[in-house]
Amino acid sequence: MIFLKLYLVTLPIFLIIDFIWLGFVANGFYKNQIGFLMKTNINWAAAVIFYFLFIAGMIVFVILPSLEKNSWVHALFLGAFFGFVTYATYDLTNFSTLKGWSIAVTVIDLAWGAFVTSLVSTLAFFIAKRIGL
Repeated sequence: MIFLKLYLVTLPIFLIIDFIWLGFVANGFYKNQIGFLMKTNINWAAAVIFYFLFIAGMIVFVILPSLEKNSWVHALFLGAFFGFVTYATYDLTNFSTLKGWSIAVTVIDLAWGAFVTSLVSTLAFFIAKRIGL
């Protein structure tokens, strides 16, 4: 039950922040750097699957262990590491296999993955503590 409650806390936070990043803040950057690779129509099924899996990973590997340790610092740093590693899987694979995948996208995306996962993990930790999870 705690997993589901954490999921309901974490998912909207991540979606809102990532939507702002992808839709407004970094949209032009990605279009400029890799626009030639981007689809005109987003595959929403794949996007939804990513978000559901990624949030589950955050809960299992970052948020629950941080709550068990009662440490927001653990959530902050483990969240950054989890985000960096998971985004590195995508970005470094693309950088190594795709023509035109830029080092700039790789570096910015790795930084974003570490930052957003750390931020959301920490916020979810504080909210979970606040509501008694």
